[in-house]
Amino acid sequence: MEYGQQMKPTSLIGIIQHCTTVCDGMVTMVACMPDVAQRRMQLRLLRDCADICSLTAQMLARNSPFSRQMALLCAQVCEACGRECMKFPDPHSQHCARVCLHCADACRKYAMCG
Repeated sequence: MEYGQQMKPTSLIGIIQHCTTVCDGMVTMVACMPDVAQRRMQLRLLRDCADICSLTAQMLARNSPFSRQMALLCAQVCEACGRECMKFPDPHSQHCARVCLHCADACRKYAMCG
């Protein structure tokens, strides 16, 4: 999607919901990993990311007047989560990083096109 081109909210909602699902799944997975003590920040950010994505999707679905501001905050949290997940070499963390960074990009584009 080119800069300035507006994403349809329904497409964005799908991207955000996918990010919620991936992050929620990662919380469970990371909690069972042998190096969980070194992943405390990752766990916190995964929870934050899943929560903000869920709320943002709900606000977009009901066409909230605050949806663009929420999308911008969602982008910031998703980016932080994606960067943290990138630090871990396991394939699940790498996949989660890609999903989060994609969501961050989509949310940022939506927020800036208002």
